[in-house]
Amino acid sequence: MTAQLIDGKVVANRMREQLGERIEALKKMGIIPGLATVLVGDDPASASYVRGKAKACEKLGLYSEVITRPATLTQDELLAIVDRLNNDLRISGFLVQSPLPRPLDEQAVVLAIKPEKDVDGFHPVNVGLMLIGRPGLLPCTPHGIIKLMEYYNLDPSGKEVVIVGRSNIVGKPMAALLMQKRKWADATVTVAHSRTGNLGVVTRRADILIAAIGHPRLITPEMIKDGAVVIDVGVNRVDDCASEKGYRLVGDVDFEGCSQKASYITPVPGGVGPMTIAMLMYNTVIAAENQSRK
Repeated sequence: MTAQLIDGKVVANRMREQLGERIEALKKMGIIPGLATVLVGDDPASASYVRGKAKACEKLGLYSEVITRPATLTQDELLAIVDRLNNDLRISGFLVQSPLPRPLDEQAVVLAIKPEKDVDGFHPVNVGLMLIGRPGLLPCTPHGIIKLMEYYNLDPSGKEVVIVGRSNIVGKPMAALLMQKRKWADATVTVAHSRTGNLGVVTRRADILIAAIGHPRLITPEMIKDGAVVIDVGVNRVDDCASEKGYRLVGDVDFEGCSQKASYITPVPGGVGPMTIAMLMYNTVIAAENQSRK
């Protein structure tokens, strides 16, 4: 068996096409959705993510603002930027790129963002709405995975889903979304993590396995059952002397081995990653629509 690829680039392009119509409708009302990104410090991966977000805004015709500050920025200075963006009518939503340099308090920053502008979906108000199944801005990566399932008709209803990883960004919200009583949910969810005993026994139960633990190639073919759907959220750098950069990106899944056993599988890169940015654009447009009704 060779697994069918779940192509995040294809689905992300489809999402952008659908967003185009909603953006044009907003523009006819005199509204241009706007996204601001705040980057503190000089972390190369964060800088790359921010460039990708700005480029996505440009392609869709959204207003984009990138605010860069040195790692010496104080907490009060950062909160002043958040306050300005909260009250800037050009900005439908914004995010502060994580991780933040120490000693900045990331949680305090999240709490300072207005929930209606929280396009990352991390504010406790949006997290609470997600948990009780009410409309709100959803975390981009888990919501993007749901959209991948929809596109490939991989209905999780009645299936056993195992999520490896319990982060606030992916693992926990992914579990919350999949256990809801609605379409593209209704799954039986198990959350495993670094302290789970006999991890392979747990993952072999999964009809759908979602790996988001940040450990390169942790999931091996022996850890999945035949025909499982495997979704790899991990992005890890491993040394590669043959690469011009000296490294290459791999996921949390042994792609070569597991693709011979799974029915569907996401590649790294090109699987979940493109969906994260697409869903950020989606949240920005949703935020603009919501604000236009006030």
